[in-house]
This record gives sequence, structure tokens and C-alpha cells, in this order.
Amino acid sequence: MTTDDISGMGPLVARLSRGGQRLRQADRNRPWVLDTAVVVLVFLMFCLPDLLRGGAGDGDGDGPRRFRLVFTQLPLAGMLALQAGLVLPLLWRRRRPLVAFGVIAAVFVLQWSLNAVLRADIALFVALYSLALHGRLKQLPWACAAMAGAMVLVALRVSAAMSVWDALFFLLSTTTAALALGLMVRIRRAQLAGLRERAARLEIERDQRSRLATATERTRVAREMHDIVGHNLSVIITLADAGAYATDTAPERGKEALQLIGDTGRQALGELRRVLGVLREAADGPQPGPELSPQPGIADIDALCAKVRAAGLEVVYRTSGDVDALDSGVQLTAYRIVQEALTNTLKHADADTRVHLAIIETDTRLTIRVQDTGPATPQGPHEEGHGLVGMRERAALYGGTVSAGPAGGGGWSVEAVLDLTPQGGVR
Repeated sequence: MTTDDISGMGPLVARLSRGGQRLRQADRNRPWVLDTAVVVLVFLMFCLPDLLRGGAGDGDGDGPRRFRLVFTQLPLAGMLALQAGLVLPLLWRRRRPLVAFGVIAAVFVLQWSLNAVLRADIALFVALYSLALHGRLKQLPWACAAMAGAMVLVALRVSAAMSVWDALFFLLSTTTAALALGLMVRIRRAQLAGLRERAARLEIERDQRSRLATATERTRVAREMHDIVGHNLSVIITLADAGAYATDTAPERGKEALQLIGDTGRQALGELRRVLGVLREAADGPQPGPELSPQPGIADIDALCAKVRAAGLEVVYRTSGDVDALDSGVQLTAYRIVQEALTNTLKHADADTRVHLAIIETDTRLTIRVQDTGPATPQGPHEEGHGLVGMRERAALYGGTVSAGPAGGGGWSVEAVLDLTPQGGVR
């Protein structure tokens, strides 16, 4: 077979597949059409020849003479009644397979008890095939036992014309073929149904994962936007208030405040562009343009403290341990927690508020402690707002916790503990 022949089979296979799908859909909509077609086909192929032979008389029968003489020649009405009893129950072979098999088996035994042979006996094998395909599996042993008994009866009846063992071999082989064919089609359909169910389940799981990833990304972006905008706007507002107050008394301080406001605004704009640029790249693919700046880390906390000091707070910052060697994700989490804590302090600080910031790294955990000497009023930073929720969400990503409350010596304290133990327990 050439390549052209193989490629030419593609449209044919596609047409056959579409045709099969249309037939299955039509069968689901009108199942009685196929059942009626089976009954009509069996009648035309197996019942009609017996009716024509019976009407013509004994002399026109086919087969060896001694085989014809063994069996009883039924009258036309009796033959038609037995054929109806064998063929008509096939109309229920899919909806009531056990009932159809039982009725056909009973008529079959009655017919052979009368020492009559009919081509319509093929209906019994069709009924067994249908029972194996559509019936309950626990019904098959009883049906097989009934078939074995019926086949023994037939073998004994034809013993005058042929060997009992030859007849049994032929009849039981045909029975086994009908049973095996029904089971094979049943298993195949079950496999296809399982594959379709698995594909549908995988599609649902894929959609769920996509929705979960979208929700997670929205939460992350909302958290980033809150941290960026909230902190920088707090600094800008504080600097603007201080600059307005200092304009008349100390113009140079007012000018310095305006410069700091511009620097803070540009930094906030740059961070927003970085966040939105990542979103645009994820949605539309890689975008041409300048390389995005890295995420802030612990090394950037010094600059963060400098901005807060410029806004009027006194910040004492110290670190312990090898904090610069931490994972970039841990560093970003630490930076955002510190940023949010300082922002809350900046919102509610007095003129002489002092902030003590400590970041302590050990082998198994990272502790971030921010304590100020400002007021701890109900309107203070301990409100359960988005900031504290965001800090807890960030800490939870590393198995950590965040606690916030009044400090022992006055003021407000925020402490976050991150777990630095890698998955698997090996550092």
C-alpha cells in the first residue's frame, strides 16, 4: 500500500466515523427501528424459506432424504405460530433481554419436542448474544445452562441422521461463539465508556485547575497591588502633609519632600509596571520591551527604611544570620511583610514614634519582628484589614504564622515566623 493510498483512506475513515455516529444517535432516539429491522431481517432470511418450502410440500424440501424423513412436517399455521414465537420476542432483546431469551427458549424447546426443525431457530442464538451484551452478568450462568439443555435435546433429536457428538460439537460451538461475541462487544463498549468518562473527568479537572490557578493568580496580584500601592501612597501622603507644613517655615524641607514624593511615585509606578507586565506576558505571550526588574528582597529593606525615615519615622534595623542567601521567594515574602508592617505604623504613628525592625535567620526558620512605640488604639494597625490578611497569606505559603498585637512596653508589635525547612525534611 502506497502513501497516497493511506492518505486517501483518511476522508473515507472520517466519513465512516461520522456515519457511525449518526447511526448511533438515530438508534438512541428511535431504538425500536433497529429492533424491528433485526426482526424483519431474520424473517426474510430464515422464516420465509421455511414457509415457502412448507407450502410446496415434502417433496420440495432440501437436504438429504433421510434427514427430511426424521422430522415432522408442520402445517403452515403451526409453522407460522412457532416462527412468530421465535422471532417476535427479538423486539425486546435489548430492553428486556432475559424475558426475550426465556420466551424464545421455551418456544424452541416446544418446537423440538414436536420433532420439528425450523431455520428460525437462529433467533435463540441472537437472543443469547443480546443477553450477554445487554443483560445482567449474573443471569448468564442460568441462560448457559438452559442453552446446554436445549442443545442436548436437539442433538438427541438429530441422532438418527448424524452423530450426537458431531451435533453437540457444532451446536455448542455456535452457542459459545454467540456468547463470546456478546461479551466481547460488551467489554469493548464498557472500555469506550470508561475512556469517555475519563476524558470528561480530565476535562473537568483541567477546567477546575485553570479556574483555581486564575483565582490564585488574582489573589497574588491583589496582594502585590495592595502592598505596592498601599505602602507608597502612605509614604506620599505623609511626605505631602509634611511638605505642606514646612513650605512656609522651611522651604528647603518642602522642596526635599516634593523630591521624595516624586521618587516614591516613580518607584511605585515601576513596580506596578512590573506586576502588570507579568500579567500581560502571561495572557498574550512574551512581549518585546525592556527586561523586567527583579522582585524586591531583603537587600532592598534598607532603601525601604530610608523612605520611611524620610517620611518622619525613626527606624532601627538589624539582621542576624545569612539572610542574603535565602530563597528569592522567601526574601520577597519577608520584604512584603516588613513593608506592610511599616506602612501600618506610618499610618498611625506619632511624631516621635520609633520602629525596631529585626530579621533573624536560623537553620529552620526566619523570624521577622516589627515593633513600634506608637499608639495601639482600636483604629491602629491591629485592625483585621487586607494588610494583616495579606501578611498571613504570604507567611502561610512557607508554613509560617503572623501574630500582631499590643507590645509589652507600649506600642504595637508584628511578628512573622517562616518555616525554612525544605520539603522532605532535608536542608
